[in-house]
Amino acid sequence: MRWIVDAMNVIGTRPDGWWRDRHRAMVALVDRLEQWALADQADVTVVFEQPPDPMITSEVVTVAHAPAAAADSADDEIVRLIDARSQPGEVVVATSDRKLAARVAAAGATVFPAERLRDLIDPR
Repeated sequence: MRWIVDAMNVIGTRPDGWWRDRHRAMVALVDRLEQWALADQADVTVVFEQPPDPMITSEVVTVAHAPAAAADSADDEIVRLIDARSQPGEVVVATSDRKLAARVAAAGATVFPAERLRDLIDPR
């Protein structure tokens, strides 16, 4: 199973002040995804709207971003990643964005609610 995470959608599930330091929130998400991926041996890609500055790297999680920052650019990149798979039915996308969820389902992948993933990787 391949997980693709709509990064800012997952980050935004909790009003924990993430908007005051977006980069710190992005790093924290990748750190939690790494811990989860290692524990569950999950294959995870996290997709940001634009490249984090400074860059965030991981040896466990694939950190990706849209080729150009624009409205829905991360959504387009997520759908592109699904379309590139020979078996899109083996992809789970974590998002609560209804428009993206419809596109994900149309591409043959499964949608997993962003808040449920956040609770899974970062229990309250």
